Amino acid sequence: MPGNRRPTIKTVAARAGVGRTTVSRVINGSELVSADARARVLAAIKELNYVPNSVARGLVTNRTNAVALVIPESESRLGSEPFFAALIRGVSGALSETRTQLQLMLVRDRAERDQLTASVATRRVDGVLLVSVHAHDQLPGLLEEMGLPTVLAGRRDERERLSHVTSDNAGGAAAAVRHLLERGRNRIATISGPLDMDVGRSRLAGWRDAHREAGAHADESLVEVGDFTEEGGLRAMRSLLERAPDLDAVFAASDLMAVSALAELRRQGRQVPDDVAVVGFEDSVLARHTNPPLTTVRQPVEELGRTMARILLDEITGAGRSAQRLTLATELVVRESS
Repeated sequence: MPGNRRPTIKTVAARAGVGRTTVSRVINGSELVSADARARVLAAIKELNYVPNSVARGLVTNRTNAVALVIPESESRLGSEPFFAALIRGVSGALSETRTQLQLMLVRDRAERDQLTASVATRRVDGVLLVSVHAHDQLPGLLEEMGLPTVLAGRRDERERLSHVTSDNAGGAAAAVRHLLERGRNRIATISGPLDMDVGRSRLAGWRDAHREAGAHADESLVEVGDFTEEGGLRAMRSLLERAPDLDAVFAASDLMAVSALAELRRQGRQVPDDVAVVGFEDSVLARHTNPPLTTVRQPVEELGRTMARILLDEITGAGRSAQRLTLATELVVRESS
């Protein structure tokens, strides 16, 4: 080759005496190629030592071999919450088994939403994985209208039409509160997640369910709405102690908020678990390094990411004909905080 340049699909087409689309069809295994043309293309590929690339494959498949992981949160939350890191590991692990590239997109304002819309409209990605789904978020509906394969982490509500993967949030929360009731706690507060998110509502429902099943009173004054952040957990714990100083347990809807609750309890001179027991949700790396180590509900975040990615790939290739709705099991992990 002149200048030892890497052969291109155009080079192969010229050598085989066919069009570039025919070369792409052969590369992608299409049956819309005659036996003679296929033989000539394969001979040219071998002779030129041509290695197909994603652009060549895309001429026939109309695919970019790229998907977007869209997180409508700030960089600070992305960096501070272990959930996001574990999810990204799971997604990346599943995609590493394929030729699919992962694009991480933060959507924090209107400009970034418009940028995502442009990427979708011009098909610069084959599909979207969407995290942190809020009830009134316009993104899921927008993606649905555009007909782009989309898989959600969680759901907007129980009527969700898009494919989604979630953890057993209500069941995990109920297990946490049952554990506290069985330990003799009877003033069990909860720091919920945002109530415009299904995950927040479901974990709060689990707190209520466990009380009802045990024939215990679920005191709604012991509910404080949080936002899954460290600062939100501090504010919520402080507020609960102000209006219910006799509480003897706290179920926080995330480990990060539970860690903040531990810090505020320590600041106010409460012993954990002697005075107040604390349980979190996620079983992130934080849970094993608190003082005392945190009892928490383990949710398989990496598996959630892997499952989302596999479902999306199925939808992109057409293997997934209808929306998939999967709920992953959770498990209570008992440590010294309860």
